[in-house]
Amino acid sequence: MRITGGMARGIRLHLPARGEIRPTTDFLRGAVFSSLGSLVNGARVLDVFAGTGAYGFEALSRGAAHAHFVEKNPAAVTAIGQNAALVAKSCRWEKTARKTAVSTRDMMTWAPPGGVAFDLVFCDPPWALWERLADGLLARVVSWASGANARVVLETPGEFLPTVPEGWCLRRHLARGRNQPAACILGRAEPSSISAIS
Repeated sequence: MRITGGMARGIRLHLPARGEIRPTTDFLRGAVFSSLGSLVNGARVLDVFAGTGAYGFEALSRGAAHAHFVEKNPAAVTAIGQNAALVAKSCRWEKTARKTAVSTRDMMTWAPPGGVAFDLVFCDPPWALWERLADGLLARVVSWASGANARVVLETPGEFLPTVPEGWCLRRHLARGRNQPAACILGRAEPSSISAIS
């Protein structure tokens, strides 16, 4: 698994040594960031159920200002630390701590420090959680995104479309097939069309 674009393009990310982590495919991540385009530049990013931190590190590589990772699996937290060092070296950051933060908590009980809000929120939970907690999970996730151009990116099973919270709309549904991972990109509600990649 590699960073697909930006200053750290091509950097191979560490995977956790243990735990049930399902890394995002490079193809899907690349499609998500192509859809987000210039919204990544200067963004404050939240990556929950972070796993390897691939979404957050991809955003940093492409010009995001800061990424906060939320992950409770100790092996995944170790991998995030290793990946932060790799991306920092590639991007030539002198003070990595200003670019990243990690919370080792369950995102269902976590709250942003000091009421901080984010421009981009990435959420890639174990798929079983979508079946059990979809509405409550999504309500928490969108509450952390702020601003007219805020985006929330949800990775889901290919056949699953979550109920979109009030005030939000589905901007894009990136899917390759029923048994493949998909991504829903949500934005603030306004008339829009849903498109898909094949």
